[in-house]
Amino acid sequence: MKTGKLWGVGLGPGDPELMTVKAARLISEADVIAYHCARHGRSIARSVAEPYLREGQVEERLMYPVTTEGTDHPGGYEGAIAEFYELSAKRLAEHLDAGRDVVVLCEGDPFFFGSYMYMHERLCDRYEAEAVPGVTSVSAASAVLGKPLVQRDEVLTILPGTLPAPELARRLADTQAAAVMKLGRTFNSVREALAEAGRLDEAYYVERATWSNQRVEPFADVDPATVPYFSLALVPSPAYASRKEPAAEPAAVAAEGGEVVVVGLGPAGPEWLTPEASAALAEAEHIVGYGPYVAKVPQRAGQVRHASGNRVEADRARHALSLAASGARVAVVSSGDPGVFAMASAVLEQAAELESPVPVRVIPGVTAASAAAARVGAPLGHDYCVLSLSDRLKPWDVIERRLDAAGVADLVVAMYNPASRTRTEQLVRARDVLLRHRSRETPVVVARDVGGPEESVMVTSLGEFDPSVVDMRCLVIVGSSRTRVDHGFVWTPRSY
Repeated sequence: MKTGKLWGVGLGPGDPELMTVKAARLISEADVIAYHCARHGRSIARSVAEPYLREGQVEERLMYPVTTEGTDHPGGYEGAIAEFYELSAKRLAEHLDAGRDVVVLCEGDPFFFGSYMYMHERLCDRYEAEAVPGVTSVSAASAVLGKPLVQRDEVLTILPGTLPAPELARRLADTQAAAVMKLGRTFNSVREALAEAGRLDEAYYVERATWSNQRVEPFADVDPATVPYFSLALVPSPAYASRKEPAAEPAAVAAEGGEVVVVGLGPAGPEWLTPEASAALAEAEHIVGYGPYVAKVPQRAGQVRHASGNRVEADRARHALSLAASGARVAVVSSGDPGVFAMASAVLEQAAELESPVPVRVIPGVTAASAAAARVGAPLGHDYCVLSLSDRLKPWDVIERRLDAAGVADLVVAMYNPASRTRTEQLVRARDVLLRHRSRETPVVVARDVGGPEESVMVTSLGEFDPSVVDMRCLVIVGSSRTRVDHGFVWTPRSY
């Protein structure tokens, strides 16, 4: 017997007339209509689809546990909801096995924070399954607000309000336009995040978009006690707002004038940040840097963040100097120490080229080499050198001559940028150069993501060292002829 087909049907934001023609047809033709509901048995999804239901259809009410209820399940709420999805999938599977087509109703779009996705992932391998897209609540909110979400090359970010406020603030500050879903009990946290990101005055509150009792008002004016789950925060296109609303008064020039501070963040989390660096970041009006590094900086109210790609150091430096020339306090951030293969050189180079009058300060940070060395002991305990194996900014023959010289001088060598997806041979060649001068037993340290969630540190020898295990997140330290491995530590004596 042929099995039935599973449909996840998006109903749109609430107005039945905003359902697609296909959604309406499938609902009217289905043998079984399934929908999620709470303990009271009422379903918003069913009420939207009701004009298209017909007599004789089987209705499956999937009554789920809610987060505000206690549970005796041994796995807690997560265990209870997982069990609910499994049991619901089995109920629908019985209909599908009997050859009946099943439509699962879903507000908005089935794959946009939709409950249908949990049925789909449990059943799509055994039955034919298809999702029918619907108008999302975000699109509906933009429409009833009468403001575009994004235009041209603007970036729209969709965020759940359940994220911690500091993480929400960081993401809100790093995007042009945003929608924050799942308000209700998260409203105060979202409001705090919008304020911290300096976006509260741009944000709108939209409740039950397209319903007869929809509500739209500035987010800052909303009483938290009146906020239901079916609401969201919207920060629409800033480009549109800039054309339609009066320009804000220019910020006053700081009394002491503009300044660029190049700040070292250390190799990982906030515990590696120095008090001096923390103070400089807190005082900055603008944060400029490579995206992942900017993301490490705690958000402060009113602070503007300028994240960019990894290969535009000169552009970043010029942008920072331009901001500071107008009187702003600007922090340019780098991982590790900004003076070690990082942004300090780029800023100073551009300042010299532009003959910029902007004062520049450099605040040091814990270097990757120091962090990696500390994890194994003291391999940098005597004379050492630091080399970058990247040949993007200097030719390989220069790198090879310096490696050879370090080998002749018997220096410990700390190698930055040892490999990447497109640079795999340089580290092999570096190993071979050092083997001209070092024994195969020379200690080698491979440290990856020191201080981060994926930290790993391996001690091997130059003869056994496998360059294929190294990527761009690694730092490699090759010992001198005096470096030892003893009682689990790698160290280089201070005396000969």
